[in-house]
Amino acid sequence: MHRVPNSDRSPSRRRISLAGATTACFAALALLAGCTGGGAGDSTGTPTGSATPTSTGGSSSAPAPVALAAVITTSPQGDGKKISPAKPVTVSIANGKLTSVTMTSPSGKAVKGVVSPDGASWHNTEVLGYSKTYSISATGANGDGKPVTKRETITTVTPDNMTMPYLQRIGGYPLGHGATYGVAIVPIVHFDEPIGNETAAQKALTVTTTPHVDGSWYWSDSQNVHWRPQHYWASGTKVTVTAKVYGKKLGDGLYGQADTSASFTIGRRQVTIAHDTAPKSVNKVKVYNAAGHLIRTMNTSMGEHSGVSVKGNYINFYTLDGTYTVLAHEQPAKMCSASYGLPANAPGGYACENIYNATKISTDGIYLHELLTTIYAQDNGYDVSHGCLNLNAANSMWFFKHSMIGDPVEIKGAKHAPTLQVDQGGDWTVPWSKWLKGSAL
Repeated sequence: MHRVPNSDRSPSRRRISLAGATTACFAALALLAGCTGGGAGDSTGTPTGSATPTSTGGSSSAPAPVALAAVITTSPQGDGKKISPAKPVTVSIANGKLTSVTMTSPSGKAVKGVVSPDGASWHNTEVLGYSKTYSISATGANGDGKPVTKRETITTVTPDNMTMPYLQRIGGYPLGHGATYGVAIVPIVHFDEPIGNETAAQKALTVTTTPHVDGSWYWSDSQNVHWRPQHYWASGTKVTVTAKVYGKKLGDGLYGQADTSASFTIGRRQVTIAHDTAPKSVNKVKVYNAAGHLIRTMNTSMGEHSGVSVKGNYINFYTLDGTYTVLAHEQPAKMCSASYGLPANAPGGYACENIYNATKISTDGIYLHELLTTIYAQDNGYDVSHGCLNLNAANSMWFFKHSMIGDPVEIKGAKHAPTLQVDQGGDWTVPWSKWLKGSAL
């Protein structure tokens, strides 16, 4: 390819001397230094010889920011809606701190409350009452000290009706706070009014155990809910039952009247098993300790395998199969056939009499008790009672002294015997799968 001569390299172009080139380079460097600053004589970055700005009005500063206005709010708000007295009322402040909060009852009494450590909120620590209007006056200030005030009124609900929860055990007996019970104890919450919303009521109930025990509630009817684990309790378990129903809506217009709680301990394990083998052999009541060792064997006569109809009502004389619990010790128990619908002058009826060493195990009157007139039947395999387990004096006294409220008594083997029901005290007879279905949750 033909190469075109470079005109810059033409012999006719003027040449620059070395001295002139050196002078031009120094001038360029000086110009560059003047543009970028940082000359050798100024470590601050101000070009050497450049002017320094001067102040004409003294020191200059930005104006101080203005603090935002403080705003006080209450929760729940007094917007005409009536609130539960169990729900705390909170007073909060944004962009500041509270300096004073007063909540006053209709009678003029100040409601107790506490301010948070950061001064940003207050809430009442005293439970409010039903059907009352409370006045709130709150003051605070923002960062500039500018005050703000909030006044509010709130009104609590007025129940159409209230229900009180009572903590009980099987048989309607009070659940004793601080008591020790056997391994089959069943705590019950009894409401003195039918519950319209069992789900809401059950959410207000808790059973706390140490160590932890899984269990479930079972509604036997609209007023009674029972709690038990799948198997007997372990000895030494600490149990607390709490009904926190105050301020809770439990039905249409129905609210809880007050909260209640009770704690108890599970005692030593003792299980009694009675086999109805009459007339083939003598019935035996056997008592086992925690290790499963047999500690007592007792002869008994149980319910005769029959019944009688009175005015269309069939009265059963069986000792029902199922798991009972020890409910009470009575010394003596007053027993009358009329108490279960059989008149004293009817066939098989009897007048009231005192029965000694009587340990009650069902709500409808089944006992282990002394009955000396049936010792012949106890020792020879005859069932002659109306459902109770007859024992001699020594055996009935031993069981009376050595059984504990809540001990299980398992009765088995009576041919054609009906099964013990929950309303008779047969909570442990209910299969676990069915028990779980009795929960409202």
